[in-house]
Amino acid sequence: MKTLIRKAEVVVTMNGTRREIKGGDVLIDGGVILAIGQDLPRGDAQVVEAAGCVVTPGLINTHHHLFQTLTRAVPAAQDAALFGWLRTLYPIWGRMTPHDIRLSAQIGLAELALSGCTCSSDHLYLFPNGARLDDSIEAATEIGIRFHATRGAMSIGESKGGLPPDALVEDEAAILRDSERLIAAFHDPNPGAMVQVGLAPCSPFSVSRELMRDAAILARGKGVRLHTHLAENDEDIAYSLANFGMLPGDYAESLGWTGDDVWHAHCVKLSDKEIDLFARTGTGVAHCPCSNARLASGIAPVRAMRDAGVPVGLGVDGSASNDCSHLGLEARQAMLMARLKNGPAAMGAREALEIATLGGARVLGRPDLGSLEPGKRADLVLWDITELAAAGEWDPVAALVFCAPMRPKSVYVEGRAIVQNHRLLTADPRKLNEQARAATIRLAN
Repeated sequence: MKTLIRKAEVVVTMNGTRREIKGGDVLIDGGVILAIGQDLPRGDAQVVEAAGCVVTPGLINTHHHLFQTLTRAVPAAQDAALFGWLRTLYPIWGRMTPHDIRLSAQIGLAELALSGCTCSSDHLYLFPNGARLDDSIEAATEIGIRFHATRGAMSIGESKGGLPPDALVEDEAAILRDSERLIAAFHDPNPGAMVQVGLAPCSPFSVSRELMRDAAILARGKGVRLHTHLAENDEDIAYSLANFGMLPGDYAESLGWTGDDVWHAHCVKLSDKEIDLFARTGTGVAHCPCSNARLASGIAPVRAMRDAGVPVGLGVDGSASNDCSHLGLEARQAMLMARLKNGPAAMGAREALEIATLGGARVLGRPDLGSLEPGKRADLVLWDITELAAAGEWDPVAALVFCAPMRPKSVYVEGRAIVQNHRLLTADPRKLNEQARAATIRLAN
């Protein structure tokens, strides 16, 4: 069925010229954009009036740990840096069940949808009590968001010099077998795919060299992407130098973990040499400014990365190190942190919005997403600028980033509304909250 989104205040296309169309229309047919312009003929399309709205491509989240949604604001982890934060939370995560994994994914994805996100990656790297990545994929299907599920893993426990407790690590042969199973069962390599699978050993301090190398070989043999954490903070750098004798970027390169099919989370502490390596190889970065600030990891050199040509997208990171899954807030924080590091002209609102859309699409290898153009997928957001948060604005596009978080009036994924009139259509947030309260009481005891 065709839908005509008509007479928006502004349509932000994010096309090659970054065209913005005042009073613009978007015509979609099923999951595909047919036309963009002004006064498009209605024909047999259903009309959605977009007066009072800015229309943008859907926001794209390139890094999350959805399972952490049930461990927000844990008192003992509130003021810890990364390694101490992890040691506090590992035992709690070890008590989670498959139901908890599915519920946490439902909550995080619902929150993302209500922030204007239409496509999200997830990095699930522990599988307690029979949990599987399948649990998160089922949740994404229910919420209706486009999903890049990455099969994470930890294989080096405390007894072997790693950070995680031994009870949460897996046998490496079993990790690779399950990775193959998931790719065969769920990965869709086609344009418009609703689910794709990637391989994502957790981090250099929780897996072996052999698993990193074998995962890269397997991923390239199956045509899927690679993802992990890298250069997140000073502790991370110190661990890499002490255990591998090289910086994290060099370690990644030595194991086949650079290239345009790879993206790394955080990269707060990349050196100029590593930035050049990522730019030359097309290696992507998931920038997580709120989490980086929450854990005091530092301010990532995003301006230098962008200037060098490194693909950069936004990530909300886990809800235990951000405590929020809101991509609009992430775009605002990315802009503010860039200015704090490099001055007031370091990043504007439109560049932050570009990173949240086109940047994320490039990082996830999705040329079918990230902009509003004929032939692209119909993932788009109608932002309501009639609300108090936008009162007094002089530039409605910039207001999406500068002002208090705007609420999407409607969110479309593959041409289907999953948010309408500010309401999530695919789940009941109140019921999710009730289930979360019961789960957190159980996990705390």
